[in-house]
Amino acid sequence: MDAIKLHNSLKPGPPVPFKPIEAGKISWYACGPTVYDQSHLGHARNYVSTDIIRRILRDYFGFQVKFVMNITDIDDKIIIKARRQRLLDVEKKKGHSEEKVNELAKAAFQAYAKSNLPLLLVEDGPELDTNNYIQRRDAAYGSVLAGGTLTGEGKPGDNEAKLKMHISNMTQAVIAINKNSVFGMADEILLPYLDSLHKETIDTSDQTIFTDLTQYMEKEFTDDMDNLNVLRPDVITRVTEYVPQIADFVERLVQKGFAYEAEGSVYFDIAAFEKAGNPYARLKPESRNDKALQEDGEGSLSKNLGGKKGSGDFALWKKSKAGEPYWPSPWGNGRPGWHIECSVMASDVLGGQMDIHSGGIDLAFPHHDNELAQSEAYYCEGGHEHHWVNNFLHMGHLSISGSKMSKSLKNFQTIKDALASTYTARNMRIVFLMGRWNDGVEISPDMRAAADSWESTVNNFFVNTKALIFEARGTASAINSQIKNISVVDGPAEGLAADLEQAKRDTEAALVNSFDTPAVMRAIGEVIRKANIHIGEHKSDADLKSLEATARWATKIIGILGLDANARAPYDGLGWVSAAAAANLEPAAAVAPYKAVYETVKKDVQALNLPNSDGITSLLTQNPDEESESFAKAGNRDPEQLAYPYLLGVSKLRDELRRIAPTAAPDAKKSILTLSDRIRDFDLTNLGVYLDDRPDEPSLIKFIPTSELIAAREEKAAQAAAKAQAKEEARLARERAEAERWEKAKVKPEEMYKTGEAAEKYSEWDGEGMPTKLKDGSEVPKSQLKKLKKDHDKQKKAYGEWLTKFGGAAS
Repeated sequence: MDAIKLHNSLKPGPPVPFKPIEAGKISWYACGPTVYDQSHLGHARNYVSTDIIRRILRDYFGFQVKFVMNITDIDDKIIIKARRQRLLDVEKKKGHSEEKVNELAKAAFQAYAKSNLPLLLVEDGPELDTNNYIQRRDAAYGSVLAGGTLTGEGKPGDNEAKLKMHISNMTQAVIAINKNSVFGMADEILLPYLDSLHKETIDTSDQTIFTDLTQYMEKEFTDDMDNLNVLRPDVITRVTEYVPQIADFVERLVQKGFAYEAEGSVYFDIAAFEKAGNPYARLKPESRNDKALQEDGEGSLSKNLGGKKGSGDFALWKKSKAGEPYWPSPWGNGRPGWHIECSVMASDVLGGQMDIHSGGIDLAFPHHDNELAQSEAYYCEGGHEHHWVNNFLHMGHLSISGSKMSKSLKNFQTIKDALASTYTARNMRIVFLMGRWNDGVEISPDMRAAADSWESTVNNFFVNTKALIFEARGTASAINSQIKNISVVDGPAEGLAADLEQAKRDTEAALVNSFDTPAVMRAIGEVIRKANIHIGEHKSDADLKSLEATARWATKIIGILGLDANARAPYDGLGWVSAAAAANLEPAAAVAPYKAVYETVKKDVQALNLPNSDGITSLLTQNPDEESESFAKAGNRDPEQLAYPYLLGVSKLRDELRRIAPTAAPDAKKSILTLSDRIRDFDLTNLGVYLDDRPDEPSLIKFIPTSELIAAREEKAAQAAAKAQAKEEARLARERAEAERWEKAKVKPEEMYKTGEAAEKYSEWDGEGMPTKLKDGSEVPKSQLKKLKKDHDKQKKAYGEWLTKFGGAAS
């Protein structure tokens, strides 16, 4: 096996060799979530991609991975959200009149515009209000709403996404104010306004204001990760559980001369760090003077903290202001800075050096660069550089319309909503696997279609291969004897065996090349494509040994990639693991549903009392229990294999019923076909089994998820119902048309121009009822007479048909 190479952000460029500190072991710290809101698809991209790499290192390369992840349960975003929600709750309980609430909303409306959408405010003009808002909005920000940029140049990005968010909040507030429904509908503008008025009134000695929020959101995050089949961390650390250690860490940096206290806060001294011979901003040197990124890293509550020596110096410890939580420290009451938390927690669990540190690419600067600086300052001796992290892995972010998916931009779909409406966990992971973990990705319809196609191809291959293998072996003894040596290839690999060996080589080359999962997905898809061609071309002489070896290899790689939530290492099964198999039931319990169906079908076939059917009689005497028990005695716990003898018994009975049906008496034939359909569409469908009827061959038994089969059955029923409804509607339409035809036909031809609308046009008629004069007394034009005569002749014929059919006079 070649040495692993990976993209290391500390060494920009092509992948570099990966060598763990301790052979066979990997220490890994991942930046976890800030738990103040629901997780979205951007988080899924980060944590699923991280999980994929972790699984590959553990299950493919065999490393013992110690995976640590933090939970940020106190920071500016958490403080602001929790505090604002408390203030809103207090405001709601004041029992304001409707007029007072609207006054509050209008003041908030003005404040929000001034802070976030200043172009709405016109100097020396009327005050912005709900009446002129739309006009001003469209005039000031129409280009952004139309999908352009504020300046009219370049492509829209984060700034435009943020403007759209603010515009949406303002528009919603206008609707709320006009509807007198401010609370609930206009919260986005109310919350910051109430915070600006009353934030200092909150008693933050009661930290449940914050912990109630973070504990709830942490559980929501954990549930999301479980639903995405993301492995749980080996160790979880939380900031609020590490505050004393953080204060000690900061104090050590002050003592070493790498940090200083100013007005109750403590800052990292970048100049002192670099003077000692240590580089700063190693991950993103081009961003070290980016004021916007620096301010974002400090947090919105830290804008007015003063006393910095250098503009880039960052807070290690923040003096708490009124309305903020606090802990005691040598510098007074305060709270940890954002960056210091990871340094302390990672070092506490993993020590002074680690193999891997990971997170989203947006954390590279300033968060990770600041982590590196303060940690290396803490551990360095005599001013010499210390390598705290050997490999930094940064996951590419997920974008929407050119802007990263972000809670702060509110341009996201939550993981819960996505799993409920748009994705399955497997499908989402396939989408991420089709892109490099360190590349940014914008999910497109083509990407979704490719993922769906790949999944469908793999599903069908597993289903068909398993069905062919089970059919060919037929007995427990045959399966158990062949399964042990399935991966052994006798002699030089040829055909499918050679294709499989190539897929293995391609997969390993991809995985050692910085976990190139797109190449792995292509390798799996290509070997399955060739296997499917082989199945199509070899109906009766397929190379089942190579087919099964291919299916088992694909199952293993797919398991390693985390695509099967029911599978467990070493992933040596065949195809997706069913829920029943994952439950690891005792054999008797596992086969009970299948045995029950077999017994029911057997009894119903006997009840048909079919005459002269030796085939049916013979099948009814067979005993599937012996075969199933033989599987179990051999140590087989796969419910599908244990159940196969019962399913084979049902399938053979149904095949025999279908064989004799054409020659049976009409009543017996109807009963046979009804039972046959019920067995296929209900008895077996409800077990996740599909019988693929083949002409002149026994039905092929296929295991397909019950939900898919039931959905297909319901769709078929819906289509049949729609067809029946359309047929009935067509019949009724024909009847209506026929009735209208005869109703028109029973009118005597001599009366047709003397009744209804026609009578209003004419004043005289001849003996046959043909009009001669118009209403004004003028002669009917010859051009009209020709058409009138033609219609008159048609009616004479129709009237004659009516007389013949109904045998009476016109009414």
